[in-house]
Amino acid sequence: MVTFGTAVDTGKCRMNKLLGLNLMLALLTGILPAMAQDGLARPNPVFKQVVEGMPRGAEQEVRVMTASFKPGDKTVFHTHRSPVTVYILEGAFTLELDGKPPVVVKAGEAFVEPPNVRMTGHNRSATEPLKLVIFYVSDPETPFLDLISAN
Repeated sequence: MVTFGTAVDTGKCRMNKLLGLNLMLALLTGILPAMAQDGLARPNPVFKQVVEGMPRGAEQEVRVMTASFKPGDKTVFHTHRSPVTVYILEGAFTLELDGKPPVVVKAGEAFVEPPNVRMTGHNRSATEPLKLVIFYVSDPETPFLDLISAN
């Protein structure tokens, strides 16, 4: 079974756009301190991509979630209304995006799931768990995903 958890309770918490995007960038780039010779922490860039489909309202809601997949687990068939960034902590995540070949994202790698594309994700391993962090910026109170039939 796939389990999701929130890293921060965002139900009533609103961050301004700049703070929210800076938080997402800091988490995505692994800003957990890697001490430089001068004693200052430096970010370790992991991933960078220009995306379309970000919300444009006066406020956005930033969500940071975790997900754990047991061997063989998969997500429901779904779409997202805004881009979703996934960062793999452990294992390998196979994404099947409508009209494209499957993409395998491994531990230490990130991927942006485009908005309004039908997709599902799998832990194809028979023995290894999969753990990932999900970053989602949307208009406030937007559902994280929209279910669609597999047909």
